[in-house]
Amino acid sequence: MSKVKNLLHIVFSTKQRTLSIPREHKRDLYGFMFGVLKKRQCWCYRINGVADHVHMLIDLHPTISLSNLVKELKQSSNVWMQHNPDFSDFNGWNEGYFAHSIGEDQIRECIEYIVNQETHHVHTSLIEESRSLCARQGLMWHPSDWE
Repeated sequence: MSKVKNLLHIVFSTKQRTLSIPREHKRDLYGFMFGVLKKRQCWCYRINGVADHVHMLIDLHPTISLSNLVKELKQSSNVWMQHNPDFSDFNGWNEGYFAHSIGEDQIRECIEYIVNQETHHVHTSLIEESRSLCARQGLMWHPSDWE
């Protein structure tokens, strides 16, 4: 029997970083995304975000590719949000995403980071956060990232 744990912190943003996820309805969106993850047998530790982006910590099922999962999350939530009057300002997701793996010993820290998104973004923009996340993971930041 195979034993796999693939913990991933994933972030993606709304198209052009539009503030289109209303605070009072974001839990509905996260519940929808949780359903997609569950259907794909991915364990979801935490989902949270602010008006222009979403963070999640998941354990990716070994039969699912990361790119296919993010594509499915974005496509299915896009359709759901476009047909939901609570997300009337939503105009789609940006093309890219950020993801990095974490170790078992980093779960609590990552969950706390995700839980505290609203507090974190009082002083830090998505662009600043993205640059920092990329730098910590040794990824190159490009001016076209997150447009």
